[in-house]
Amino acid sequence: MNDKKMKIWEPFRELVSMRDDMDRFFDTFFGSSQGDLENYWKPAIDIEESNGNLMVRAEIPGISKEDIKVSVQDDMLMISGERTRENEKKDKTFHRIERCYGQFRRMIRLPATVDAEKVKATYKDGVLHVTLPKPESLKPKQIDVETK
Repeated sequence: MNDKKMKIWEPFRELVSMRDDMDRFFDTFFGSSQGDLENYWKPAIDIEESNGNLMVRAEIPGISKEDIKVSVQDDMLMISGERTRENEKKDKTFHRIERCYGQFRRMIRLPATVDAEKVKATYKDGVLHVTLPKPESLKPKQIDVETK
């Protein structure tokens, strides 16, 4: 038998990936719908599910926690904020600037309903961690089998 692991098809992940690809295509072809790209950027995010919680991680280095806003409404998570450029000094010459600055906003449709009252967000080492618990009614329940 082959020792290689079989890759499990995950249709949701592929749909999200396809949507991100299409968003990038239209942003490149028609220009960003958010306006000037110099003042707008999108941090990379990961979404996973474990132990009845959705976990979202967003890479947003160089921002203080006070400049990050997180909100949940229905099945949408919004993360927004702004990374400001350091004050330019007259005695500096920049040869390359690749880091993005300005405002950002990510609206993420969650794959499940969450309990908005129990959402927690922490920020450490440039990564925002948002824990979104599912309501108890949506969590799987173990059913005991009785004998007669």
